[in-house]
Amino acid sequence: MIVRTLDEAIKTGRQIKSETWDSVRLSLKDDNMGFSFHITTIYTGTETPIHYQNHLETVYCISGEGEVETVADGKVYPIKPGTVYILDKHDKHLLRATKEMQLACVFNPPLHGKEVHDENGVYPLEADPID
Repeated sequence: MIVRTLDEAIKTGRQIKSETWDSVRLSLKDDNMGFSFHITTIYTGTETPIHYQNHLETVYCISGEGEVETVADGKVYPIKPGTVYILDKHDKHLLRATKEMQLACVFNPPLHGKEVHDENGVYPLEADPID
């Protein structure tokens, strides 16, 4: 069994920060679960273009408010606590926060730990693990 707290994960280098978000990676590929689990904060007033070409993701809103827009059709979906959105088709999307959002995210295949979005909003399929 693996037991790990959010604070422990932050202190051991499992928190990755960008201009619009930070992500604490609680479960990663080296935990051998077949998925990774993250608590991600999306900063107020930001827009993040994302296109997970190599991963599927399920996102659950714990707190805050915002919206997700699918780029292909321009549909906008509100996000508030209790909302889940599932990127089952590698959907290119825009994530916006009107109030800082805390999200629980699951990735398949699992992330290694140090991934950040490239210029197209993509996480690489293989990346360096957390040391």
